[in-house]
Amino acid sequence: MTLVRTSHPFAKNLDGLVNDIFNDWAPALGKTFREDVFGFPPVNISEKTDAYQLEVAAPGFDKTDFAVKLDNQLLTITAEKKETTKDETTKTIRKEFSHKTFKRSFTLDEKIEAGNISAKYENGILLVTLPKKEEVKAVAKEIAIQ
Repeated sequence: MTLVRTSHPFAKNLDGLVNDIFNDWAPALGKTFREDVFGFPPVNISEKTDAYQLEVAAPGFDKTDFAVKLDNQLLTITAEKKETTKDETTKTIRKEFSHKTFKRSFTLDEKIEAGNISAKYENGILLVTLPKKEEVKAVAKEIAIQ
């Protein structure tokens, strides 16, 4: 008798099922799923010779809505849009704008110079610059033979 394995959908364990959901379905649904369901904006991370850069796409916010904090090696970016007061003389027929909050965290390594991290918000993009530490190069040393 030969053992035959089948790919039955109920035969997967919970870990395999969760991995399938987040690895296969999330990219297929794309940006809308990531932003609307999980509630966080997309982030681009790039490396330059002297720094890393995080670009957070967060249109509709003001720079005062953001908070960037570093606690030990954890960089946390949060944003909260305050609801504006309504004008009592205007009747809203339909409201599709929503003001969301988000929180993204990134673990930094020892290569980042924490004292010089900077952030700038312009045209709907929050740009966080993480400068690299100057690496100490080992100096070649001549050893005299006795």
